[in-house]
Amino acid sequence: MPSVGIVVGDGKKEYPGKLTLYVTVTCIVAAMGGLIFGYDIGISGGVTTMDSFQQKFFPSVYEKQKKDHVSNQYCRFDSVSLTLFTSSLYLAALCSSIVASYVTRKFGRKISMLLGGVLFCAGALLNGFATAVWMLIVGRLLLGFGIGFTNQSVPLYLSEMAPYKFRGALNIGFQLSITIGILIANVLNFFFSKISGWGWRLSLGGAVVPALIITVGSLILPDTPNSMIERGQFKLAETKLRKIRGVDDVDDEINDLIVASEASKLVEHPWRNLLQRKYRPHLTMAILIPAFQQLTGINVIMFYAPVLFQTIGFGSDAALISAVVTGLVNVGATVVSIYGVDKWGRRFLFLEGGFQMLISQVAVAAAIGAKFGVDGNPGVLPKWYAIVVVLFICIYVAAFAWSWGPLGWLVPSEIFPLEIRSAAQSITVSMNMIFTFLIAQVFLMMLCHLKFGLFIFFAFFMVVMSIFVYFFLPETRGVPIEEMKQVWRSHWYWSKFVAA
Repeated sequence: MPSVGIVVGDGKKEYPGKLTLYVTVTCIVAAMGGLIFGYDIGISGGVTTMDSFQQKFFPSVYEKQKKDHVSNQYCRFDSVSLTLFTSSLYLAALCSSIVASYVTRKFGRKISMLLGGVLFCAGALLNGFATAVWMLIVGRLLLGFGIGFTNQSVPLYLSEMAPYKFRGALNIGFQLSITIGILIANVLNFFFSKISGWGWRLSLGGAVVPALIITVGSLILPDTPNSMIERGQFKLAETKLRKIRGVDDVDDEINDLIVASEASKLVEHPWRNLLQRKYRPHLTMAILIPAFQQLTGINVIMFYAPVLFQTIGFGSDAALISAVVTGLVNVGATVVSIYGVDKWGRRFLFLEGGFQMLISQVAVAAAIGAKFGVDGNPGVLPKWYAIVVVLFICIYVAAFAWSWGPLGWLVPSEIFPLEIRSAAQSITVSMNMIFTFLIAQVFLMMLCHLKFGLFIFFAFFMVVMSIFVYFFLPETRGVPIEEMKQVWRSHWYWSKFVAA
């Protein structure tokens, strides 16, 4: 039976189906995979400001900030070993995402999620019971392996499971879970920092909880019809697709999935195939979107929010409270994105968020520069001044949370054809982790040397990425995932690479 679908005026197919309770619950459970990533982002920066943690593992940092109260504020936390503790995770995630590509394609999306949860759980336990720096680093590597698997599989799972008209909102559930994880971590850090001597163990070991959620969740989740077809389970895939879509007439969609699967089986080397001319737009997006997502500077704010707030003159408790405030803003703004992504489109949110972040970065640079100047001499930070700095950081976080945050995961996961989907998603995760690692590793050093100019550095990239989105990223709202090739064929630039 030929695949005809329901063709609308612009040539795009529409498949029958509705947003069922079954698929909603399934996507919510799968999106919980973002909790482990978010929890780690939130917990790391807070733990590294705890005195008991610094004394045990990084005494030089502790002594530096306690003994020299009038030193350059920009350089208080500049320590290679301290940043290696945070950023080692992302090297591990980079490596594991490549392995996850094979596992996801051969054994299904849910197996990758399961492996991610188990590895993350092991890393959390090792960190919670750590007695030496090497245990911390090995634990972080295990956490990274877990994140590599989940970040590779969860966005793909959500994009394949969701009805195309609601794909944006359901996929952003992953980013919402990341933001909730960050918020929970910030709140826990605040309370655990009150426990003298071993509160940091509860913060790091608490990562077991989100790890168990995704581990158990992956055991009860169904696999996606796309994945079932990819592994030859055609009848099961058709039955599952009927349940997911809530209608009996799924012939057109299942036929399109089978055609895509047959095409993907002809591709023996998906990694090598990514270099083909017809996949040039996909490869470009797989590299640049995650790179740009990190060059917004968001993980600098989220990793090191407590450190950053201490640097601009907040006390330790006030710094953690301020990080909780930004966490709340992050969650709230992500909900805005869930509401608007399928109404306003991806491009609008990218461009509006980029402009808002640009203004905020410049404002924060001006505020911190006016306070500390170039030499970083501290002083008493007036309350109103501190509130202004936090306000602009919150405006920045809100912009990211409804634009580059969720869309940096959504757009790559929905644009790849099935034959290269797992490999291309691995490149997306790998690029994300490479730039996260680089920025995390050099941030404190850059803050020490670039001073408030660090925020101008990120503001420059906001301009670059907004120009890129305006000219080169087509709108993908409301396009069925297996029909995405039509978007590239009609684009003013990419059409010359993608054959009709």
